[in-house]
Amino acid sequence: MQTFRTAVPTDAQRCFEIEAAAYSASEAATLEKITKRIAGHPQGFVVLEVQGKVIGFINSGCAHEVDMSDDDFKALIGHDPDAPNVVILSVVVDPAHHGNGHSRTLMREFVRRMIALNKQTIHLMCKDHYVPLYEKFGYRYSKLSTSSYGGVQWHEMVMPLAG
Repeated sequence: MQTFRTAVPTDAQRCFEIEAAAYSASEAATLEKITKRIAGHPQGFVVLEVQGKVIGFINSGCAHEVDMSDDDFKALIGHDPDAPNVVILSVVVDPAHHGNGHSRTLMREFVRRMIALNKQTIHLMCKDHYVPLYEKFGYRYSKLSTSSYGGVQWHEMVMPLAG
C-alpha cells in the first residue's frame, strides 16, 4: 500500500539516503539541505511511503521570478511560500523501487497538491534522457539551462497549472 504525506524533520535522514543513492555525489543534496528544505517549505516536500517506509519524495521551493540557474535557491535562499511558481529541487525514488510506476504517482500527487495551493506553474531541471519522461507527465520543454550544477548539462521544463 502506498501513501503520500508532507515530510517531517525525522524524514531527513531517509530522504538523504534515497537522494544519495539516486544522484551522483556532485548532484545530490546534502543532509543539511534536505533538513532545511523540510523545515523551510514542508508543504512543498511530499514523501511517498510503501508499507510504512519512505521510498521517494519530491521537494520544492516557490518563487515570484524563476531563475533555474540560481544555485542559492537550492538552499531556499529567495524562497517565498506565497509565490505562484513552484521550482522542484528533487524528484527521487529509491532505485530499489524503480520500474513500479512510483515516480508517476508521486508526480501526480505533487501536482494535485500544488493546484490545491493555487500555484500557477511548476518548473524543474532534468538531464537529457529524462526530457521525454517529464513530457509524458505534462511538462513542456523550455530551454537548455545555463546551470551546470554538479557538472551536468540540464534542461528546463515547465508545467502551467493555471489558465
